[in-house]
Amino acid sequence: MKKEFWLERWEREEIGFHQNEINSYLRQYWNELHTAKNAEVFVPLCGKSSDMRWLCEQGHRVLGVELSTIAVQAFFRENSYTPQHSTAGKFDRYEADGIRILCGDFFDLNKDELANVGAVYDRASLIALPPEMRERYARHLVSILPPATQILLITYDYPQHEMPGPPFAVSNGEVEALYKRYANVRLLAQQDALPQNPHFQNRGLSRLQESIFLLKLH
Repeated sequence: MKKEFWLERWEREEIGFHQNEINSYLRQYWNELHTAKNAEVFVPLCGKSSDMRWLCEQGHRVLGVELSTIAVQAFFRENSYTPQHSTAGKFDRYEADGIRILCGDFFDLNKDELANVGAVYDRASLIALPPEMRERYARHLVSILPPATQILLITYDYPQHEMPGPPFAVSNGEVEALYKRYANVRLLAQQDALPQNPHFQNRGLSRLQESIFLLKLH
């Protein structure tokens, strides 16, 4: 999957993956991480997610990374922030009121940029990637995070042949396989999510499971 795919989705406003409401699992399970109030939370492939605003309201500093300038600018505009804009290495940097978003390629991030991160919130990153990219994503993510960082991960699983991604189906077994070398993997909950997602029913899905994981890096 090339960068142009996502850039074009934002340009055409084909952003069905965006959630206007704060994610209910984030609200319900965030305290499982016991993250210090002043800790920085990393949100990969953040889009214009309102979840970043919620995390900031909990007292956290937020660091996002997003490929699309349209998405980054929309986040600050729609939340009535006036960001400062600068360049930092390979990224355009936008920052306001404790929220900093680096506009550029996730795979260009390094340890220095994530040195102060204490937790990660991944609702839409792993499931946005096709199978051939997910191992690379997980490997790069854990390589740039500080030791003992915790990750709240939310995934979808469904019969992949019934619907082309994204979002892609990621089984609980795949999550275990991707991260077990690097982290303790704990399944917090799994839900039948199809009744609450009629748009997925309309796309032909017969089953949709949503799983919430807590990962703690070694």
